[in-house]
Amino acid sequence: MTPAIWQASIAALGESGHAVEIHAPALPGHGAHAASPGGASLAAWAEALAPALPAGAALIGWSLGALLALELARIQPERVARLILIGATARFVAAPDWPHGLDAATVEAFIDDYERRPAATLRRFLALQTLGDDARRQLLPRLAAACVPHPDPAPPRPALADGLRILAAADLRSGLAAIAQPVHIIHGAGDALMPPAAAHWLAGALPRARLTLLENRGHALPLSSPAECAALIRAHLDANGAPP
Repeated sequence: MTPAIWQASIAALGESGHAVEIHAPALPGHGAHAASPGGASLAAWAEALAPALPAGAALIGWSLGALLALELARIQPERVARLILIGATARFVAAPDWPHGLDAATVEAFIDDYERRPAATLRRFLALQTLGDDARRQLLPRLAAACVPHPDPAPPRPALADGLRILAAADLRSGLAAIAQPVHIIHGAGDALMPPAAAHWLAGALPRARLTLLENRGHALPLSSPAECAALIRAHLDANGAPP
């Protein structure tokens, strides 16, 4: 996704009159430059984003961005005051000790298919994000419009392939206890990409976290529920103490 995914949420925050400085950077390789910095790793992408992060930031991350937000909070705790995680998980791929993810073979097939048929595979991935959402039909074209341009036929973009590999490899479970910032997790109750059970587990593993589930919503909450997300973001920004 490009930063366009946040436009509706930013507009909703602005309508509230909430005076806050907002930055919506592109993920590594998702802007003008197609290549990822330092290879396909969560650590490399977090290190690339860290220099632009202002001190005392309230960091909001969606999906892969939520994994990056957690990693940034771990490696740059002095810069991150609060976290809002939307459609988040600690591990994307299922494992014997982690039933809350996608099947490993399914994820590997996505990675392989993207190398051979990038545009078609990307369309399938976008469609997964709309499952479980009442506004599914209206959501898909809006997701496509906010996506990194990818005409068909076209070669795969290195950063998008890297993003899939990062999702396949990421496992943040062991480091969550060290993240001391207040965290609000916002999740779609019908999310088929990152199951609600993953969000419940994440809320229990983080020391200062709370979870809000949005009914009849899937994974793409910044587009399907911008007003609700903005209201929850405002409440978290205004909170003085730790979430219960």
